[in-house]
Amino acid sequence: MKSNLFLALCLPAAVFAQEASNTAGSEVYPNTFSSGSAKISQFNNSAKRFNDWAVSVGGGTALMKKSDLTSFYGDEINWGWNAYVSLDKQLTHTFGLSLMYSMGQTNQRGMLPGAWGAAAGVAEAWTKYKQITVLGDINFSNLLRRVDNHSPYRWAVHGYAGLGTMGYETLLLDNNLSRYAPNTFPIAVDQKLGFSSLFFQGGAGLKYKVSELIDIETRVMYVMSGDDEFDGGGDLFDTGHPSINYNMINPSRSDDMVTINLGLSFKIGKHDSHLAWHDPMQEIYYRTADLEQNSNELIVCKKGDLDNDAVCDDWDRELNSPAGARVDGAGVAIDMDLDGVIDLYDRCVTVPGTAENNGCPPGSK
Repeated sequence: MKSNLFLALCLPAAVFAQEASNTAGSEVYPNTFSSGSAKISQFNNSAKRFNDWAVSVGGGTALMKKSDLTSFYGDEINWGWNAYVSLDKQLTHTFGLSLMYSMGQTNQRGMLPGAWGAAAGVAEAWTKYKQITVLGDINFSNLLRRVDNHSPYRWAVHGYAGLGTMGYETLLLDNNLSRYAPNTFPIAVDQKLGFSSLFFQGGAGLKYKVSELIDIETRVMYVMSGDDEFDGGGDLFDTGHPSINYNMINPSRSDDMVTINLGLSFKIGKHDSHLAWHDPMQEIYYRTADLEQNSNELIVCKKGDLDNDAVCDDWDRELNSPAGARVDGAGVAIDMDLDGVIDLYDRCVTVPGTAENNGCPPGSK
């Protein structure tokens, strides 16, 4: 029973899928692979209207935020630095992908609790990092833009999210560790760049279109390292020695940082505009507004209608049709019985005749 039902459902699909009119070939439209419209063409480089590649560079500060040792300690901010370069590909007017390389350094401080903290004092650490990220880019301004907004499109809000891998070096020193051999007791980590250290980052940016070639952007990103040693607190959560248990100051097992950058995007391509700055809805409403504001009347017959037979002279094959004569679509006077006498003068419209007898057969009246 179930097999019969399955065949009943699949057989019509198999039959109609082979319909000749829909499978005329992938080069002929419409076909079974198209939307049904004949006004389409293959999508290739020659069919593109917009540039969709860009190279971005920028830099700013990097701050260790949610970690054991932080860049915000007491009333001071321990500033770090960050720089990036990315290759950007715009896939649609609302979404793009970037391959980004970043590098920088954070500076942070922290203090152990209790007597060990009093002995060690405020520890200072730094983290030098290198990151490779695949980043998704959502253009919220294109996604949420009002259709009645006819203002120049120069500002855009972007959202970013992506995964990457990183390598980093860290070093921490305090008053207690400095009393011993520095090659033994300073806390250091050397994490090589590779898939053993995956991380997530997300954030938002504001872009301004300076010209058709250049955009300027400010971008704030939050980096979740997933590593408890990223802040310089060492590679163990509990070392067994209170004097170096820096990774136990904060219960979080992921050290996170924030980067704030200012950058430039250089758009690549031969077209006048970039896909990231194109809004299809805006284009549709612009064209509608142009039609609404166009006061020119539609001229049907540019050459007029000389014989007033309701067929424009542009395609009238008989420009001197007699007044009152019925004409066909080409403006030719109708002769229903094809006897050479048009119906206007033919007294026997359905019977062939002669011109001498007003279109009637000889001998008839």
